[in-house]
Amino acid sequence: MRRARSIRIIATLGPASRTPAMIAALHRAGADVFRLNMSHGDHAQIAALHESVRKVEKDAGRPIGILADLQGPKFRIGGFADGPVLLEEGARFRLDRDPAPGSTARAQLPHPEIFAALRPGQRLLLDDGRVRLRVLEAGADAALTQVEVGGPLSDRKGVNLPEAVLPLPPLTDKDKRDLEFVLGLGVDWIAQSFVQTAADVAAARDVIAGRAGLLAKIEKPQALKDIAAITEIADAVMVARGDLGVEMPVEDVPGAQKTIIDTARRGGKLVVVATQMLESMVKSPVPTRAEVSDVANAVFEGADAVMLSAESAAGEHPVEAVGVMDRVGARMEQDPHYRTYIDSVRPTPEATGADAITTAARQVAQTIGAAAIVTYTTSGSTALRAARERPAVPILALTPRQDTARRLTLGWGLHSFVGADAHNFGDMVDKARRVAKRQGFARTGDHIVVTAGEPFGTPGRTNVLRIAQVRESD
Repeated sequence: MRRARSIRIIATLGPASRTPAMIAALHRAGADVFRLNMSHGDHAQIAALHESVRKVEKDAGRPIGILADLQGPKFRIGGFADGPVLLEEGARFRLDRDPAPGSTARAQLPHPEIFAALRPGQRLLLDDGRVRLRVLEAGADAALTQVEVGGPLSDRKGVNLPEAVLPLPPLTDKDKRDLEFVLGLGVDWIAQSFVQTAADVAAARDVIAGRAGLLAKIEKPQALKDIAAITEIADAVMVARGDLGVEMPVEDVPGAQKTIIDTARRGGKLVVVATQMLESMVKSPVPTRAEVSDVANAVFEGADAVMLSAESAAGEHPVEAVGVMDRVGARMEQDPHYRTYIDSVRPTPEATGADAITTAARQVAQTIGAAAIVTYTTSGSTALRAARERPAVPILALTPRQDTARRLTLGWGLHSFVGADAHNFGDMVDKARRVAKRQGFARTGDHIVVTAGEPFGTPGRTNVLRIAQVRESD
């Protein structure tokens, strides 16, 4: 089950992929992490999916990551008296808190926090931006708008406010209930939706309290403005291009993607690219050429992972979609242009022994032509430091903790293995040689670069680098 690529694949589970057999097939095809979408399914269904993934993990003998994606706040208009309406460009349209069914003149908007944030001149986007309104007057319970882009509008369509920071708690009541539930299950990552500021991420981190990694989804322009601070607090960020493409001009999204990826990589944090990567494969067994190029660009930009949403959750060809991502990732990493792009962004090492050792590990591995870099890690920090250097050889992360191994499945180039902790430094090097050889990363006579921290088991204390040669007896 060794992956032939460094970029990782996240597959969302749903109606098309909820059986253990299908989850196993997705894993064989290349999925490294499975996403549980808390917007769909009750706790019993989520628990069943979690159990199925863990069974596949046990059968495969390889750590598998699980990402629980919180729903976050959802804003929707009310219903209409006589079915869908057609809003004409230039017409006036009123939004208010009156629960009466709507018409071509008005609709209910049952969200006081939106009215608290609205100001004249701001835009309101309905139905994923298909209808666009401009606010003329705003009050505590109602707003008068003018239709800038008209079109059909039906019951319960979504609302986006790209130019307003909403007075919202970082986690909704549903998020809090879901969060405690999935943390109890033992998921490895939590994705926080509709982050606006670094303070939102800090609040979620306090609740999670180290029980899982925290991934901040960048879906709003306000978050993009605070990206450096958000990245510093989060363990990972996601380029969530769906809502981001609604709330900002679509032509700005590719640049935003590059900004988010570069910020994350320079800060040594993980970064995921998501939404509509192989959208046509919801129906088609083959992707468009443009979609293949989109996945390839994420690989060249150095993302840690790419994600499938509807393609694997509700599509007709989930296994094929994962297979396409797997093949594109492997092929692009062999492309002669790959190292030029991947090496163009590199984090500046901090003035610490740990950063000095991991930076040197990449350089030493390249100089001596090592077969692999092997890191000993308890918390995962040593392995993640190695990954952010984007070395040209595989990284083996040896850890005594299963939760650490699972969390590292999201990291670029990391191959995690759970085993007994080393007794001393010599034992550590022996274990590194044996694992590298038995897992097919090195052959007799090859050199490996080993990094670890002494005393063992101290998080973040990477202070040893050793070159070892694989022996016949390993």
